[in-house]
Amino acid sequence: MKKKYIALALLGGTILLASVVFCCFLLPRKETVREPDFIFLYAENQPEGYPTALGARYFADMVEERTGGRIKILVKTSGELGVEKDIIDQMAYGGVDFARVSLSQLAEKIPEMNILQLPYIYQDSSHMWRVLDGELGAYFMSLAENYDLVGLSWYDAGARNFYSNTKAITCLDDVKGMKIRVQESQLMADMVEAMGGVPVKMEYEDVYSGLERGIVDGAENNWSSYIFMQHNEVARYFTVDEHTRVPELQLCSAHTFELLSEEDKTIIEECARKSARYERTLWREQEAACRKEAEESGVIVTELTPKQKAEFQKEMEEIYEKYSGEGTELIQKVLDYRE
Repeated sequence: MKKKYIALALLGGTILLASVVFCCFLLPRKETVREPDFIFLYAENQPEGYPTALGARYFADMVEERTGGRIKILVKTSGELGVEKDIIDQMAYGGVDFARVSLSQLAEKIPEMNILQLPYIYQDSSHMWRVLDGELGAYFMSLAENYDLVGLSWYDAGARNFYSNTKAITCLDDVKGMKIRVQESQLMADMVEAMGGVPVKMEYEDVYSGLERGIVDGAENNWSSYIFMQHNEVARYFTVDEHTRVPELQLCSAHTFELLSEEDKTIIEECARKSARYERTLWREQEAACRKEAEESGVIVTELTPKQKAEFQKEMEEIYEKYSGEGTELIQKVLDYRE
C-alpha cells in the first residue's frame, strides 16, 4: 500500500511539472524593455492640441524611436514648468533640457534677435521663411550659443494682429489711448507706444481676465492663440494688420547637448527640423480653422487695406532705428529677401 501511495505521488508530481512547463510555453512572454539612458524635460507653454505642442510631441516621439528608447523626452505643456522667460533662464544651467520659446522672449536676452520681429519687416509668410531657412536664419540661430543655448529649428507662430473688447481698430486714431496688452517685450511695448497706445505688459495666462475686467482694452496675438485661450469671448473685434510675424525657436540647453554623443546630437537636430516642417503644416491648417471659428462665433473681423497698413508702418521708423543698433545691414539683408 505504501509503495502505491509513493507511485501516485510521483505520478502527480510529474503531471504538475508537465503542466507548469506547458503553461510557460502557452503564456505570452514579456519583451525586454530597454531603460532609457537619458530622460529629458521639454517645456511648452501652450495647451495640448496646439500646433507647437503637437510639434514638440512629434519631436519627442521621433527621438525616442531613432535612439531605440535610449533617449526619452517628457513634454510638459500648458506652462507646467513655468513661464517662458523663466524657462530660458533655467535652460542656461540645465534645469530644463528642451523648449519652444517665442522670439520676443529670447530677444530680451539676445537683442539682435529683435531684427527678426520688427513690425512690418516681412512682406508675407513666404518672405519670412526664405529668411529663416537660409544662411541668415542660421546666423541668428547661432547667436543662442552665447547664452548656453543650442538653436535647433524655427517654428511658426503666424502673424500677430490686434483685437479689442471696445472697438475695431482701423487707423492710428483708434489706437490712441487704448491700453493694449503686450508680451514681456520692450519692442512690443515700444511699437504700441509709437502708435499712440498704452502698452501693458501682462502674462499670457492673465490676458482673458484682463480683457474681461477691463484692465486692458485690447491685446495682440495670432489667430490660434486668440481662439485657444478663448479671447474671442471677451474681445469681439479682430483687426487683421499682421504687424509682426514672430518666429519661435526650438532650443536645447547647451549643458544637455554636451551630454550626448555626436550621433545623438545629429539625431536631435534632424528630428527637430522634421518636427518644424510638421508644425508649420499644422499651423497653416490651425490658423484657417481658428479664423473660421472666430467668424462663426460672431467676431467682427476687419482687414486693413495696404493704404491703412502704410499709415501704421510709417510710425515704425524710429523703432527700426532704435532696434537695429549696429545691425542696419542685417535689416537690409532681411528686406532683400522680398520678391
